[in-house]
Amino acid sequence: MVAVPAVIQAGSEAKLCASLLQPNETLVMTVSLMADGQNKRLLHQSSDQEFHRCFQFQAPRVNSDKVQNFKVEVRGETFLSTEERRVMIKPYSPVTFIQTDKPIYNPGQTVLFRVVTLDTHFSPVNQLYNIVELEDVNHNRIGQWVNTTSSGNILQLSHPLNSEAPVGSYTIVVWIGEEKIYHNFKVEQYVLPKFEIKMNLTDKISVVQEEYEVKVCAEYTYGQPVPGKAGVKLCRPLVDNAVIPITIDERNPQGVPDYTPPCHKESIEMDHTGCASCVFNMALFTKNAGEKLLGDVFSVHAEVQEEGTGITLSEEKNVELSYVIGEFTFVDTPQIYEHGSIIEGKINAVRYNNTPISDMLVYLFEEKGWSSYLRLQNLTTDSRGIARFSVNTTSLPKENINLVVSDTPQVEYPGYRVPYFNRGQHLLSLIQPAAPDIKPSSSLAIQKVEKPLACGQAVSITIRYAIVGETVPKGSVAVLYLALSRGVIVQHGHINVTVQQDSPVAEGDVTLTLAVVPEMAPVVQLLVYSMLPSETVIAHSMNFPTEKCFRNKVLVEFSPSNAVPGEENTLHLSARPGSLCGLSAVDQSVGIMEPGKRLDADKIFDLLPVKEMTYIPYELEDPVACLRVRPRRSIIPHPYGPSEQTNDPYAVFQTLGLKLATNLDIRVPSCLSYQGNQYYRSYVAYSLMARPGSARPGSAGPRLEMAVAGGLAAPPPPPIQTVRTFFPETWIWDLVEVGESGSLDVPLTVPDTITTWETEVFCLAPSGFGLAPLVELTVFQPFFLELTLPYSVIRGEHFELKATVFNYLSKCIMVSVTPALSSDYTLTPLRDVQDSSCLCANGRKTFSWTMAPSVLGVLNVSVSAEAVRSQTACDNGVVNVPERGRVDTVTRSLLVKAEGTEKSHTYNWLLCPTGEALTEEVELQLPQNVVDGSARISLSVLGDILGRALNNLDGLLQMPYGCGEQNMALLSPNIYILEYLRNTEQLTPAILEKATKFLTSGYQRQLNYKNADGAYSTFGQGLGNTWLTAFVLRSFGKAQSFIYVDPATMEQSKTWLDRQQGQHGCFRTLGKLLNNRMKGGVTDEVTLTAYITASMLELNMSVTDPVVDHSLSCLKNSTSDLSNTYATALLAYTFTLAGDVETRARLLQHLDTISFQEGGLLHWSQSSSETSPSLEVEISSYVLLASLSASSRSTSDLGYASRIVRWLVRQQNAYGGFSSTQDTVVALQALALYSTRVFSRGGASTVTVRSPSGDRCLFHVNQNNKLLYQERALQDTEGKYSVEVQGSACASVQVVLRYNVPTPTRSTTLSIQVTPEVDCNRTSLRPRVTLKLQSLYHGKELTTNMIIVDLKMLSGFSPDPDSLGRLRGSSQVARVDIKDDHVLMYLTELTSLPFRITLDIIQELPVQNLKPAVVKIYDYYQPSDQAETEYVFPCK
Repeated sequence: MVAVPAVIQAGSEAKLCASLLQPNETLVMTVSLMADGQNKRLLHQSSDQEFHRCFQFQAPRVNSDKVQNFKVEVRGETFLSTEERRVMIKPYSPVTFIQTDKPIYNPGQTVLFRVVTLDTHFSPVNQLYNIVELEDVNHNRIGQWVNTTSSGNILQLSHPLNSEAPVGSYTIVVWIGEEKIYHNFKVEQYVLPKFEIKMNLTDKISVVQEEYEVKVCAEYTYGQPVPGKAGVKLCRPLVDNAVIPITIDERNPQGVPDYTPPCHKESIEMDHTGCASCVFNMALFTKNAGEKLLGDVFSVHAEVQEEGTGITLSEEKNVELSYVIGEFTFVDTPQIYEHGSIIEGKINAVRYNNTPISDMLVYLFEEKGWSSYLRLQNLTTDSRGIARFSVNTTSLPKENINLVVSDTPQVEYPGYRVPYFNRGQHLLSLIQPAAPDIKPSSSLAIQKVEKPLACGQAVSITIRYAIVGETVPKGSVAVLYLALSRGVIVQHGHINVTVQQDSPVAEGDVTLTLAVVPEMAPVVQLLVYSMLPSETVIAHSMNFPTEKCFRNKVLVEFSPSNAVPGEENTLHLSARPGSLCGLSAVDQSVGIMEPGKRLDADKIFDLLPVKEMTYIPYELEDPVACLRVRPRRSIIPHPYGPSEQTNDPYAVFQTLGLKLATNLDIRVPSCLSYQGNQYYRSYVAYSLMARPGSARPGSAGPRLEMAVAGGLAAPPPPPIQTVRTFFPETWIWDLVEVGESGSLDVPLTVPDTITTWETEVFCLAPSGFGLAPLVELTVFQPFFLELTLPYSVIRGEHFELKATVFNYLSKCIMVSVTPALSSDYTLTPLRDVQDSSCLCANGRKTFSWTMAPSVLGVLNVSVSAEAVRSQTACDNGVVNVPERGRVDTVTRSLLVKAEGTEKSHTYNWLLCPTGEALTEEVELQLPQNVVDGSARISLSVLGDILGRALNNLDGLLQMPYGCGEQNMALLSPNIYILEYLRNTEQLTPAILEKATKFLTSGYQRQLNYKNADGAYSTFGQGLGNTWLTAFVLRSFGKAQSFIYVDPATMEQSKTWLDRQQGQHGCFRTLGKLLNNRMKGGVTDEVTLTAYITASMLELNMSVTDPVVDHSLSCLKNSTSDLSNTYATALLAYTFTLAGDVETRARLLQHLDTISFQEGGLLHWSQSSSETSPSLEVEISSYVLLASLSASSRSTSDLGYASRIVRWLVRQQNAYGGFSSTQDTVVALQALALYSTRVFSRGGASTVTVRSPSGDRCLFHVNQNNKLLYQERALQDTEGKYSVEVQGSACASVQVVLRYNVPTPTRSTTLSIQVTPEVDCNRTSLRPRVTLKLQSLYHGKELTTNMIIVDLKMLSGFSPDPDSLGRLRGSSQVARVDIKDDHVLMYLTELTSLPFRITLDIIQELPVQNLKPAVVKIYDYYQPSDQAETEYVFPCK
C-alpha cells in the first residue's frame, strides 16, 4: 500500500509512504513515474519483512500542469501486483504582496508602499516588476514605474497625492509579465479619531430572552477611559421587501406609515472605566404585533460623546435572532455495543445560555430510517439537567443503533420561526466479526485539540481506537500516521496497538507526538490509518490549525516600553543574520478607522497556492471497472447520516488529496454490474459539509483551498519639556539590515502625538520570510495642555486665551501654568487665575487670560504647564510628581492683520551693464489714508530673471487655483523653468525634486477636470473645452520629460481634439472663451485654432500631419484681417513654429508698426483706447516667442527681444508671476526661451541700493549665486530710492511696497453688498450670523469673465458646513473653497442682473471689539476690475 499526494509541486522534494504487509517471500517494491514514454524510478526496495516507511524523491520540473502515471509494482517469485494511479506535477509561481503604510489617506498625503515576492516556501525572490502603476478612483494612471527590481528583495516606492485628490478607492497594480497583482487603498477627507468604541455583544439573541444587556466602552488611543455619555439604540428592522401601507391625511400630507419597526434608545453616563451598560426589555421586539414584518436580526447602534469637546463617534453591529431555545447532547454514552448487552448513557439538557434545565421531560428514540422513529423511553432530567437511560439490546435487531432525543413525544421538524430545541443524536456501532462483505465496526478517531498547535513545540495528539472482531495473530496492530501541510507530507510514523486474542473488542487511546515546525503552518492535516488482519482498512483524518509562524523568527521591542512625547527611544530588532527588514509604525487611530487592513500572518499565508487539500482534481480520477455481484449480495451501505462515512478509508484519503496504490479493496465501487445491467451509485445522500477542525470523511464537491497574491483574487475595482510640534500618522517607514549578529538597535525620537503606535515589521533572509508579532508603544503625557485661540484677529481686537490642563495620572498633582512673556501682546488673567492649582486623577482645569495683540504679523503664543512639588495636600493626599513628562509646552501661532484692505506696488528692473554702471530711481509715496503701522517695504535681488518665479513655484499668483485652467497656470511655468535650467545645465537635484513635486501634484489635480471622453472642462463637469484641452495636451507633452504622464490619457485627449476640427480646418469653440477681452475683429475660432495649432507644433507634430496641415490652411485664409492684435501676435508665433517665413515676416512687420515704444522698452496692447494689463503681457509675450523661435536669428533679433523682455520684467508681481493666469504662463514661457538664448556662464555684478535716509545695501551677483533669492527688509517707506548695478552680469531688482488703507467704497464695473443678519436677543454660546450677498456687473460687455468672491470671516467665526453645502449646490456657483479664514466662491459669470447668495457663519471662539471683515469681488482675468466692501457683527 503506497500513499502519495495527488498533486505534486514541480521540482520539489516530495514524499511517498509505503507499507508492505504479510509478505510470504522476499518481495521487491518498485515505484515509478511514467510520462511521454519516460520512466523515472522513485523507489526500489527489497524486503521479506513487513515495513512502514516514507521515502523522499525529486519531482520532475515542468512548465505547465502535467498528468503522469504513478506506478507501483510488487514482485516476488510467486507474487505479482501492479497498480497505477494518476498524479499531477504542477508548477507554482512565486507569490507577491503589496504593503502600504496605511489603508486610508487624506488628499495631499504621501502613499508609501512596498512590493515583495516570495516563493511558495516563503523564501525571497529577486523579481523584475515590468510595470508598477497607481490608478485613481477614475482609473487615471497617476503614477508609473517601469522595469523596477527590488533592492534586497524589497521594492520600496512612494507617491504624493495632490491636495485635491478625488476621494474613493485607489489601486496599486503590479505587472509581472502578464500577471497582475492588485492592492486597494482609500482616499478620504478625515480627521483621526481620538478614541475607539467597543461593544460587548453576544453572537445571538434567543427569541425567549426577556432581557438583553449591551455594554459600551470607549478608550483613548493612549489607553485611558473616555469621560462622556453613551447613547445605545436597539432596533429590529423590517424584512427585505416589506410592504407597509401609508396613511395620508390633512395633518400628514406626506403620509405616515401604518407600522414602524420597534426601536428603543437608552442614554447613560460613562463610568470611571469608560464603560456604560444598559438592559433592554426584549418583549418590545419579540412580542410585537407586526412581528411578521420584522427580520431575524437586531441592529445595535452605539454613540459616545466625549465630555467637554462634544466630539462624537459611533459604532454599529448586527446580532442574529435565534429560535433555538435549548439543546440536548449525549454524554458518557458508548460508541459501540455487543448485541444482548445493556447500554447505559446520559442526556444533557441546557438552555440557550448553557444553563441546565431541571425536571424536564425528554423522549429517547431510535431512528429506523428516513423520518421513521421508534420511541424507546420517557426520561426526566435531574437538578443538573442530566437524564440517565439504559437500553437492553437483546430484543433489538443486530444492527447499528442511531439514538435521538427530543423534547416532544413525536419527532417533528420545527416550523418557520417556531422556537425549538436542538435534538441530540448518537450512533452505536454493533460489534460483529470482520468480513469482506460487512461494513467494519472497527474505527480510529482523532481527538480534538482546542487551541491552535504551538509552533516550535512537541504536541501530543490522542487517537481513540476500537478494533472489533479481528483475529490478530501477532497480538498488535500498526496504526500509521501522516501529517500533511500545504499538500505535502511533512511528518510520518506508526504506533503499535496491543490487541488481546480472546477479546472481541479492543478499545483505548494511543498518543502520537507531532513536532510542530513552521512548514506545518497554517494547518496540519493529520491522517491515521491501519490495515487490519482481515484486510480491512480503517482511517480517520482531522485538521489542526497551527500558530502562523515562519522560519525567520522576528522580534521587536521598544525601550522604554512606553514613552512621553519627544523623548528618545530605541527599537530592538532581532531576526535571522543577514535579514533585510521593513519597519513600519502607524498611529493606532488609523486602524480604528480601517480595521483589519494590517499586514499580518493571515494575509501572508493567504498567498499560498495551497494551504490544505480537500479533494482530488477530476482529471486525476482513476478508472474503476464495475463490480460484478451475485444475487442477494449487498455492497452499498444504507446511510444514516454523516457518521456512516467517517471511516470510509478511500474517502478519507481522497479528502486529503492522497492517492492510494494498493491491492486491498478499500474503494466502494461507483457502479455494479448485475445480470448484464449497470447500476451507478447516487451520491446525493452522501453529500457532507466539512467543518474546520472536524473530521474530513468525504468530499463536499471539487473544492481546492487556494489563496493567491494580495490582489490576484481581488478583481480591480469597478469603474466608478515637551514642545509638541510633530504629529505624523506614519512614524516609522524604513528598510534596515540586521547584519551578521542577527540583532539591531534603531534609535528613534518619539512623535508628539499622544496615542498608541502599532508596529508592522517583516524581514527577509535567504532562509526565508519572517513577520514580527504586533508590538505597541503607548505615548502618554502624564498631563498635557491644550490651547484654544482663533486663527487670526485684526489689530484692536482681543479674545480669551484658554489653556486647559488634563491629568491622566492616577494621583493628584499640583500644576503650574505659565504663559510666555512677550512684547507682542498683553495677557490679563481672568477669573482669579492662580499660578498653581490642584488637579486630581482624570481631572481637567482651564486657565484663562484676555489676550490683546499689539503688533502686526504672525505671533507665537507659548504656554507651559509644569507639575511642581508642593506641601499643600490635594484631595487629602500627597501631591504626586511624575518622573517623566513633568513639563508640557504648547506653542500656537496667531495671525494679527491690519485693519482695512492691503495694497501693494511692485517696481522691477532688469539691469545688464556692459561696462558703465546702470542706475534707476523710484519715488515712493504712501496715501494719506494709510493705516498706521501697516506699511512695509522689501528689496530682492537675483542674477536671473526666472529666479523669482523659481522661488515661488507654488504661488506665482496670490489668487485661488480652483478650476482646470487655473491649475494649469500653476503647473505649466514649472515646465518652462525646468527646461531652461536643464538646457543651461543649472538644474540641481534639489530644484528638480522641488519642481517635479509640484508637477506631479498639478498633473494629478488636473485629472480631476478630465471628462470620460478625454476632454477637459473648467470645473470637471459639463462639456469639454477645446482651448483648455489643447492647453493641457501641450503642457502634459512637455512635462513627460520630467514626470510620468499616462500616454493613454494624452492620446485620448488628442483624439477628442482632432474630432473638433471642422471641414475648413478651423477648430470649433466648445466651452467659454476665458478672457472676453481677447475678442476683436476675428472670430474666436481663428484665435482658438492658432492656439491649438501652436500647441501641436510645440509637441513636435509635423506640418505635414493632416490635422496640422488642415488647420494651417484655415489660419492662412485669416491673415488678411489683422485688426485683432492678440490674434495677430498668436498667428505670428504659430507660423514661426510652422516654418512659414513669409507669413511670419508679414505679421511681425505689421505688429512692429502698432507697437508702443518708450524709453527703450517695447510692448503691445489689444487696442489704443482700452488697456488690459494681462492682455498686454500676453500679446507682448507671443511677439517675443515669435522673435526667438525662428530657426535662424540675428543679433538684431536678440536686441529687439531684449526691449520686450525689459518691459515684461517691469510688469512682474512680487512673486515672479504677472496679473493673471494666461499672461503668467505665456510670459514665463517667453522669458525662459529668452534666458536660454542669451545665457552666459561668465560675469559678476554689484548691486547698490541707497535709501532716502542715506542707508546703503550691497548685493553681489555672480555665476554661483545667480538663482539665489537675496531679500532684505527696508526701513524707509517713503522717499527716493536709487539702484545702481556695476559689473558684467545682469541683475533683476525688485522693490515691493505693501500697506493697508480703509476699505474703499468706490467700484469699477463690479459692485458687492453684504448684509449681516442675527438675532441679538437670542443667547447662544455659538452665535450664528446670516450673510446676504448681492453682486452686480455694470460694464459694457454682456457678461463678465469668471468672477471670484473672496469673503473673509469675522475673527473667531467659521462657515457653517450645512450652509456651505447649500452654496456648493447652487447652479450659479461653480465652486466653493475654504482657505484659512476666507471663503472663496467661483462664479462662472455675472450679468447686469443682481446675483444673490446667502452664507451662514458661526462663532467658534468669542472675540471682543470685533473689527469689520472685508469682502472682495474681482474679475479673475482682469483683476483690476474689482470692488470691495466690509461687514460687521451687528450686535453689541
